Amino acid sequence: MLELVSELDAISIAVGSGKAAGSQGEVQIDDFQAAYDMTKHIIGLGHERIGFIIGNPEQIAADRRLNGYLAAMQDAGIPKDDRLIVQGRFTYRSGMDGAEKLLSVNPRPTAIFASNDDMAAATVAVAHRRHLDVPNDITVCGFDDTDMASSIWPELTTVRQPIRQMTAWAVDAAARMLKAKRLGERVKPETKTLPYTLVRRESDAAPPLATRGARMQEG
Repeated sequence: MLELVSELDAISIAVGSGKAAGSQGEVQIDDFQAAYDMTKHIIGLGHERIGFIIGNPEQIAADRRLNGYLAAMQDAGIPKDDRLIVQGRFTYRSGMDGAEKLLSVNPRPTAIFASNDDMAAATVAVAHRRHLDVPNDITVCGFDDTDMASSIWPELTTVRQPIRQMTAWAVDAAARMLKAKRLGERVKPETKTLPYTLVRRESDAAPPLATRGARMQEG
């Protein structure tokens, strides 16, 4: 979450869903629906044991993305497994810690959805360290489509936030609010929700054949 602030007149616009005390406006995507759609995409590949790394609990986006994941799993009839949900903080280090926990669960997840790209990249690194191939052994997906998503191997399947458009809208909104304040008019908070895109790259695939075979036998 970013925040644009006019130092002269204390006009602030939150860019992205976060906890921005005193912010007078916000531009965001629908984090809940985006996480729902990503989880649904992973389920559509055939995965049922899907791990999730939560973001910073101090940011609203983390809770919205977690709830989107949970709703998609519930709608697909997949029982909640608390062992597959771990806390992160939107940092690479917390992603490594979360991935280590998830990959130590028996049986381990066949996919991990991290609620930002830094934590997803860390998950890929931990998987490689454990000699797991991404995506043939495990699918890894992220969120945000930062530079990190296309800088690692394999490149991440992720949710793209339109950051440039969000920032441009925030600048325009701040200018409008600043003008109103200087004219002595009431400053009206402005909010905007922009569309997101699910970007599929090389880090996702169907579950391993052995896993799918075991599930079919159980059924």
